Order: sequence, then structure tokens, then C-alpha cells
Amino acid sequence: MKKELAAVCIVVLPVGSAIAQSNITMYGLLDAGVAYVSNQGGHAVAKFDDGILVPNLFVISGTEDLGGGTKAIFKLEDQFQLGSGVTMQPGIFGRNAYVGLDDARFGKLTLGNVYEFMFTSLTEAKNTPGLISGGLYSVAAGPFQNLGIPQNPTGWFSWSRTNGVPINNAVKYQSPQMAGFSVGALYSFGGVAGSFGSNSGTSFGLNYDRGPFGFGAAYTEQKYPGSVNGTPQIAIRNWGVGAHYALGSTLNSASFVTVRNVQTGAYAYAAQLASNWQITPAVSLGASYMYMKGNDVLHGNHANQLNAILGYSLSKRTMVYAEGAYQRANSGAHADINGILSPAGSSSSASQAIARVGIRTMF
Repeated sequence: MKKELAAVCIVVLPVGSAIAQSNITMYGLLDAGVAYVSNQGGHAVAKFDDGILVPNLFVISGTEDLGGGTKAIFKLEDQFQLGSGVTMQPGIFGRNAYVGLDDARFGKLTLGNVYEFMFTSLTEAKNTPGLISGGLYSVAAGPFQNLGIPQNPTGWFSWSRTNGVPINNAVKYQSPQMAGFSVGALYSFGGVAGSFGSNSGTSFGLNYDRGPFGFGAAYTEQKYPGSVNGTPQIAIRNWGVGAHYALGSTLNSASFVTVRNVQTGAYAYAAQLASNWQITPAVSLGASYMYMKGNDVLHGNHANQLNAILGYSLSKRTMVYAEGAYQRANSGAHADINGILSPAGSSSSASQAIARVGIRTMF
């Protein structure tokens, strides 16, 4: 992913011969297409859809070489809807906004609005199948409409957090790699006077990456404020493990992720396998299988889901593709493929299918 997000606009700012070189990089991702959904709220629908394979992003990042292997770093990242131009988070840089230090010996420390380790240790490290089998459609959602995650578009959208959910007011540390291993920790300050832990967040990550193989593990807890009528704050806990292995022209991955609403006791998990085959330098084929299940609070609902994507690269920056997803839930449940950002987006039946053609470019 980082190779794909290569800088194409670099400004070197000379600030004096006694001061080390700095640079600012601007880059982004754009993704748009047309999708057909077999059953959305009881009806079939054809629609414009964007930000599915990758999010639509505009990013400004920068570094300043401080000498001795230490750099000052910053990043400002905006996610937006390509169809309307509307920013998706509160504030123009709601996806990521941080400043910090990166040292080859001591690791990286960042402060601000940052990703936690369900994204850093699993998705960024290629340990989740979503990157190679369809993007947002292959992230877990499922028939778990009673999950009740606060500040969530549906209450259960992308509940594993592996699509990248930032945490505000956070301090995040990532160690340098040692013998292939690295660790990380994050704490988010709630800012509630007299109650240090209220509205706070914690996250931890462990990774191993050596040659063609890597694995990761992560845990995140985020506490959300209660309502004005006295409802207590809600804590949502996630943990997950994942691994990847590159074999010849294929990249293979597997993951197991969970979510728990501590207040209600609602719990769900998802197990997923995926493979992506680079058939030629221009043609790639990816596929995944996922099984999801909820506990009694979620009525024991479960679902099987298949995803597939065929891509053709027109250049190093631009790709056209066709993808599809099919989910089958248990009788009486309402299937829900991730990426339909509406509480009414679930199927009225136990099955749902999506077919989509799109284009993705980078700049």
C-alpha cells in the first residue's frame, strides 16, 4: 500500500545550510464506479458508488531530517465522497492529522488523530484479506443490526475497524523492527474533568514481518460518551489476528477479528481467507471467503460471504476492475454486505449480492 501511495509532488524546502533538508508530499487516491445491489431495503438498485476498492483521499505529509537518524514528521489526511465532493469526517482532515518523531533506533511517536492497531497491525501490514479481494465490500458487516456501535453510520458498519477508523486526541508509539518483530501502543485522552478514563481509548499491536511471511495481532477499546438522559458510556472492544504469505505471483492472507459491545453484551466474529493472483503485470484476480457469527444478543445470526475482483492496470497509477460479492445469512436474518452506508441498506431477506465496475487512480 505504501508503495502504491508513492509521492508524485515533492517540494523541497531549503531553510538554511545549517538545517537539514525537509520535504512536503501531496498525494491521493480516487475510486468510483457503478454498482448493482440485488436487495437493498427490499428493492434492487443500480447506483453510482465511490470509495469502495480504496477510500477517496487527499493527503499532505512531510518530514524534516533532524540528523542522527531522527526525523520530524506530520500528516494531514482528508477522506471525501467523489460523487459529491463532501468530506466524510467532521473537519477537513478528520481521517488523519498528526505530528511526531520517527527515529531509526527508538521508533515512531505520533500525536493527534491517528489510526489504531486494528488497522496498523492488520490492514497496513497486509494481514487482512480486504486489501486483495474487493476493498470495503470484503470487510465484515453482516446480519448484526443490533450491534449498536456509537458514532457509526449504521451501528455495525465495518465493525472490525480494519478499514481504518481514527482515534482522536491520541498518543501512539511504534517500535523499530527487531529480528522481524515490532510492537505498538496507543492511548487516547477522553478529556473529561475528574474522570481520567471516560471517553478514552487504548490500542496495542504486535507484528512480525520477514521475507514472504508476516503476521499481526491487535486489540482496541474505545469508550463513547453516554447520552444526556443518563445512559452510561459505551465501550466497544475489538481484537484480531491475521497473517499473510507471498508465494510466487500470489499474495495469500487470513484473519480472525471480533467485536464486543461491553454495555449490551453483543459479540460477533469473522474468519476470512483470501488470495490475489497477479496473472500478468497488468491483470490480477482476487477472491475471498468469510464466515461471520454473532452471539445470542445478536440472535445467533450468522452468514457466509464470497468476494471476487478482476483488475486490469492501464498504467502504474490507474486500474479498471469488476468485482462482486454475495452474502447468505441464516433464515430470518437480514444479509448486509459492508459498504452500503445506510441503516436501510440491509437486504429484506437472508441474501444479498452486489456487482460493480469501477476505476481507481492514484496521484
